[in-house]
Amino acid sequence: MSGRIHSVFVYGSLLADDVVRALLKRVPQSSSAILNNYHRFSIKGRVYPAILSLENHKVTGRVLLGITDPELDILDAFEDVEYERTSVAVCLTDTPDAYLQAQAYVWANKNDPNLYGDWNFEEWRGVHMEDFVKMTARLVEELKLPESKPRVATYENFYNNQNGNK
Repeated sequence: MSGRIHSVFVYGSLLADDVVRALLKRVPQSSSAILNNYHRFSIKGRVYPAILSLENHKVTGRVLLGITDPELDILDAFEDVEYERTSVAVCLTDTPDAYLQAQAYVWANKNDPNLYGDWNFEEWRGVHMEDFVKMTARLVEELKLPESKPRVATYENFYNNQNGNK
């Protein structure tokens, strides 16, 4: 019984191996990639980004290779209802002119007034990654429960508790 193998373009918190490892219990092989005609936005009140289709822009990221069906289900739960999994063509940066079909999580609300500017991975890594990895590990544990909360609820609960404890 073999499932399908997927390629997934990641551009935000999943650029961090620690977050991927917390979710999938491994770090899959990956390749640097560019998604053309999309823009990566910051989201007011959130530490993770969103992408939307936008002409003449590009998003740098990487493609996670060899993602299994159960792993894709975990990524779907992680991205939750805020994102729509979409098939996109990404350009592999180590092989110019080589395109690969991949899944990407695109922000579902195309007219969201909370999207602004650019999102910066290096800034996120320095300021938010440690707490985000903890939140992700908590989400993975909650997914095992029969009444697991959606990721957005886990995120909000985690960060509200963090802010209340400071």
